Amino acid sequence: MTTALIEYYKAIEESSLKMLQAAQLQDWEGVARYEGTCAVLIEQLRYKARNETLLPEQRKLKSEIMRRILRNDAEIRLLAEPWLAQFEHLFEGQPMAMH
Repeated sequence: MTTALIEYYKAIEESSLKMLQAAQLQDWEGVARYEGTCAVLIEQLRYKARNETLLPEQRKLKSEIMRRILRNDAEIRLLAEPWLAQFEHLFEGQPMAMH
């Protein structure tokens, strides 16, 4: 059934929106949690896509979903930049541990 495949795209979009909402609240643990969810869904999608294809109208919907996911990702990156800079600043001048 081809409808299952598009549902993965929708679930990834929903998780990316939750990531964005967590980033807006500066809940970086939440961002990481939803990022993990996205990673699992993407792997499931890759597996499912080997045996299923999308109908033409579903491909159009997929493109719209992907654009929204990319937009969410860009916003998350903008919100995370100050936090990452602050995080990197904590480690400036400290020698890296060797394992």
